[in-house]
Amino acid sequence: MAKRIRILSVAVIMLFSITGYAQDKNFHIYLCFGQSNMEGNARFEPQDTIVNSRFKVMEAVDCPNLGRAKGQWYTAVPPLCRCRTGLTPADYFGRTLVDSLPEKIKIGVINVSIGGCKIELFDKANYQSYIATAPSWMQGMIKEYDGNPYQRLVDMARLAQKSGVIKGILLHQGESNTNDSTWPSKVNIVYTNLLKDLNLKAKEVPLLAGETVNADQGGVCASMNAIIATLPNTIPNAHVISSSGVPDARDNLHFNAEGYRMLGKRYAEKMLELLNKKKKS
Repeated sequence: MAKRIRILSVAVIMLFSITGYAQDKNFHIYLCFGQSNMEGNARFEPQDTIVNSRFKVMEAVDCPNLGRAKGQWYTAVPPLCRCRTGLTPADYFGRTLVDSLPEKIKIGVINVSIGGCKIELFDKANYQSYIATAPSWMQGMIKEYDGNPYQRLVDMARLAQKSGVIKGILLHQGESNTNDSTWPSKVNIVYTNLLKDLNLKAKEVPLLAGETVNADQGGVCASMNAIIATLPNTIPNAHVISSSGVPDARDNLHFNAEGYRMLGKRYAEKMLELLNKKKKS
């Protein structure tokens, strides 16, 4: 009997030496990336700072002004991207999930986004050539991720996998690739790389992609939505989040605070639908 206990103990020790951690299956993690509308362009308001402690954010950069350190989890009070960004779809995505799921479920988000960037910035094989041509005002933001936003997202995601389970990926990007018919294939490269680098399965990790400011709001990049609509043809587990009727800012390029709240809820509603389908199946 004592011998069996010793063997079992050794097996347990070996298991933890291999994994180094034990995942909490009730901690659902979502990766968020894109350009300014995922980064967060609108100022958050007092109502946005009241957050359920079950909704967490992993800080992807050091933010002394917020008392946050890179790679640590915090209650998801905005800003959720970098130290001085604004309200994003991720804010009300997480809040809606927390309000809709059982209390045992926690939600975590990791947001690595760069205002104005093309999807090429997240192509791990070609990002350096894109950075070489990026405008100077963008260079500083890229440097906050040690010059490689994609790798920072992967590094933070691997760290997050020690705590919970990655359930999905949120994308809001396309304005800088407007009218680029190859955009879906470029997104697929990033999505496929994320799955491979994080040992994820496409069937289990959907990609939710939001539309740019809609034509019904005078969106200056609204023509891109026709291309975004084709994304599921390239990525079977991709789902497009409509921006129809979502209010925007004066520049007709970014959403306003209410728009980010609405869009975030729509991301969440789609994810809840997918979770329910998986549960039934």
